[in-house]
Amino acid sequence: MTTMTDARIHRAVSADGTEIAGRVVGQGPPLVLVHGGPHDGDLAWGALVPHLADRFTCYLPSIRGRGLSTDSPDLSPPRLQEDISAYVDSIGEPVFLVGWSGIEWTVGAAAHSGSVVTVALYEPNVGALMREDDLARMGAALQQGAAAAADGRLVDASRAFHRYVATDDEIAAALETDYFDRCASLLPAVQQERQRGGSYDGPRATDPEMLGKITVPVLLLRGQETRLRTFVTDSVQYVAQHVADPHVREPLPGLGHFAPILAPEPIAEELISFFDSLPQPA
Repeated sequence: MTTMTDARIHRAVSADGTEIAGRVVGQGPPLVLVHGGPHDGDLAWGALVPHLADRFTCYLPSIRGRGLSTDSPDLSPPRLQEDISAYVDSIGEPVFLVGWSGIEWTVGAAAHSGSVVTVALYEPNVGALMREDDLARMGAALQQGAAAAADGRLVDASRAFHRYVATDDEIAAALETDYFDRCASLLPAVQQERQRGGSYDGPRATDPEMLGKITVPVLLLRGQETRLRTFVTDSVQYVAQHVADPHVREPLPGLGHFAPILAPEPIAEELISFFDSLPQPA
């Protein structure tokens, strides 16, 4: 089985000159995996890649300011979408595109890049759909995490931020690994992106008119055990309503929001099955 130790690096230049980089592992058609809010490419996908790399060349870019990519003062959502679009286009071949959780960067690239031939989204989150009870729980977790971060307790802050989206079982499983330590190392960059991008009130990649530009097949996956079941279900239905060719598979038994890290094999099986069911890109 191919592992992350076999990786090389692929680099691209975003629209404003920022260098976007990510590891590349495996062989086969290009598969670009886009991380969500609290991660970089390596942390989000390191557990999943070994289950895909015998079938696909897996690209793991990080947005600006994270992972192997360079930083920039402009962390607005359009710039971050440009990062992923530039990376996808730089590969020079038709690509499969995968996103998890916060999906703006993924669907933004799918709407703007002619290189994307298929999209798969695990537990997409569309922030505008979050209901009051989930918003309250998220606000409390963010407040607790911010207090811990202000005291320099970055691991505690990372755990607190995860409380509103991870189940108790997922928290316990993550505590048996170095997951929260790795999240803590990314926390300053995550907070910086939230602060700089928080004032943005322009068009979003998840707006209906933008999703309507995605004409390629879109796979939407949801785990049965996800804590934010209502929010994720609403998000899946919303995306399915607005893209041209949705394929919904839910719920996936026994899986929660952090399945790509804690239970990657069933996710890999779903992705491989879906990609194999479609006409292969030239």
